[in-house]
This record gives sequence, C-alpha cells and structure tokens, in this order.
Amino acid sequence: MENKEKQYMEETQSHLVHTYNPFPIVVKKGEGVYLYDEEGNKYLDFTSGYAVSSLGYGNKELNKKLKAQIDNILHTSNLFYHTAQKEAAERLLKLCGMDRLFFTNSGGEAVEGALKAARKYGFEKKSGRYEFIAMKESFHGRSFGALSVTGHDAYRTPFEPLLAGVKFAAFNDLDSVRALVNEKTLAIIFEPVQGEGGVYPAKEEFVKGIRKLCDENDILMICDEVQCGMGRTGNYFAWQGYKARPDILTMAKAIGNGIPVGAFALTEKVAKYSLSPGDHGSTYGGGPLACTAVSAVAKIFEKKNLPDHVKEISVYLEEKLDKLKEECPFVTGRRGVGLLQAVKITKQVKETTMRALGEGLLVIGAGDDAIRLIPPLVIEKEHVDEMIEKLKKALEA
Repeated sequence: MENKEKQYMEETQSHLVHTYNPFPIVVKKGEGVYLYDEEGNKYLDFTSGYAVSSLGYGNKELNKKLKAQIDNILHTSNLFYHTAQKEAAERLLKLCGMDRLFFTNSGGEAVEGALKAARKYGFEKKSGRYEFIAMKESFHGRSFGALSVTGHDAYRTPFEPLLAGVKFAAFNDLDSVRALVNEKTLAIIFEPVQGEGGVYPAKEEFVKGIRKLCDENDILMICDEVQCGMGRTGNYFAWQGYKARPDILTMAKAIGNGIPVGAFALTEKVAKYSLSPGDHGSTYGGGPLACTAVSAVAKIFEKKNLPDHVKEISVYLEEKLDKLKEECPFVTGRRGVGLLQAVKITKQVKETTMRALGEGLLVIGAGDDAIRLIPPLVIEKEHVDEMIEKLKKALEA
C-alpha cells in the first residue's frame, strides 16, 4: 500500500464515527464485475456492495438515464407528481407481483414502513392485534423498529429496550412459529433467505406453512427481500419460487444498483386498511433520480432476462463450490440458493477474507463459519472459475 493511500484512510477514519470495518483499500473505479483501487490493483468483486450492484459497474444504459435525469431535476419531495415515479412503480410492481408500493431511501426504512403498515392494518380492522413473530438469527436493519425484529442479541442488546410485542421463533421450524401464535399476533416477518444470519434458505414447507397459518388466523405475512430479492435467487423475488405471496414485501439494494432506494409493497387487501395520507412519509423517498434508477434497472433486468441467467450460472457456481469442498480440506460445506451462496470453512473468516483480498478477490463473511458469495448477477462462468482459483489460494495460504 502506498503512503498516499494509507494517509487517506487514516484521515478518513479520524473524521468518521467508527461503525464500519472496511477493506484496507481506496476504491477509485468499477468496471463490469471488477473494482480498481488508487494504485491500479484489480479486484474481482463477489460482494456487489452487499448485493446492491447486481448489474455490475459502469452499466452504460443505466448511467445514460441517470445523467439525463440529473440534467432535468433531482428533487421535488412529494409535493408534486413526476413521471419517473409512475414508471418505476409500474415496472417494479410488475416484477414483484404486488399491488401498491411506497418508495423509501433504504432497506431499513422499507422494513420500518412495513411494520407501520402492518400496525395500521391491525388498528383499522379493530383486531386488537399488535404482536410480531420474527425469526432467530434474522437481520432486518439497524433502526429501532427493524432492530426490534432482528434475531441477533449482539445487534439488539446495546439498544434495549426495543419495540414491545416481538417474539422470536426458530427459522425453518414451523412448529416453533405455530407455538407463538395467539389472539394478539398481527404479523409474521422473515427473510426467504437469511443473509446476515449465515445464508440459510427457507424450506418450501416452511414458507407455505406460514402462508397457511396466516390465512387461517388473519395474520399478515411479511417477506423481507432487501438482500435476496431482485433476481438473486433465480426469480425476480424469492417468494415467487415458493408460490406463496406475502401480504407485505420489502426490497432495496439491487432495485437501484447503487442509487439509494428501497420500497415496501402491499397487497390491495392490506393497502385498503392501511396507510393513508399523513401516516407515513419521506422527504427523499421516490425522488426523480432514485425512480429513474429503479425504472432503468427493472427494464435492463427484463431485457437481459437476468433471473434465467442466474439460474443457469448458479448451477455452474454450485458445481464448482462442491468440487472445491472435495479438493480443499478447509471447506466443509456449501449452502445457499442462486447467486447468494456460502461456503463453510474451518479457517478464521476475517483472516480468509483478507487473504482473498491479497489474491485480488473481494468476499465477505456469513456468520462465524462461512464465506458469503454475492456477486453481480451478470457474472459469467469465467468469473466463477477465477473466483474459485483465488479463493482456493486464500484458503490454502
């Protein structure tokens, strides 16, 4: 590392609150599925900025749309209508299979909105219901509401007491969920694939069982697809693979491909008895630039048929990871779905990610025992091969 780059990192750390633990590189640019630092070093990116940059970097079609919007107008708040919002909502609702949409600035805000929409639904229906059932080892965000339904003590404990009326069931254990249901249960929230919790996909019988449980008890089913949505599992949204439509759906990350934007979507049933003018708002939510990004990203996804590409390339990725397990004694397992995968390792995770960095590969941890692989959805087989070669070197170093 050059002295100039080291000095920049030290000065940056002196200005910011220390809540992040970034890689020790200063990124200068991105191109395709690669990032480049200030020294010109090239890194194969299998993080995609925590599942954000699904189209990779420097997509010309997206950049052209964004630049044109910048020249027109950046911000209106929600004082006026603008055509970018209408187009973005139409395109996104078509892909996610829901009825109504509210744009936010992030995934955490999308979860906050989903929880508020559920509470308002219970209030309007005069149901007396207000409790949420969430999952152990889940992650939904760091704001108070989202943190309240996050099933990690390490995230929750320093900020307690949190939102009242939340109970935690065991993920993929339907009996555990059923045992917590009572006359006060308003909604059940879960990730179809637990990402921060270690990359664990929900079992089909679990998701369909929750849907049935909700239907029988007038309970809302909330799917948090902030990380696993928008093509990553081989469907536009993961719930579609289970054929169990949620009542409320959250999304963010990949829908903007780097432009900060999130959303929560409702069925007409929930929207009818939920948020009305004045109940919820966002100064920047649904702004022209963010909506231009959403609309352009959705259009590119459809044109390239990215979910089918994910299905095809993920088969190759899984084969290569399974072969790595056979060849490398430090790999003991694989889990995941689509292009959200994890390999269980016997080596220290942080040490392995740093060694991978030295090989020109960017990967992150998944819990305490695994490496998470969440590459841009546009990767090809050659990129999988390159990743395997670099990861193997990092593990065997």
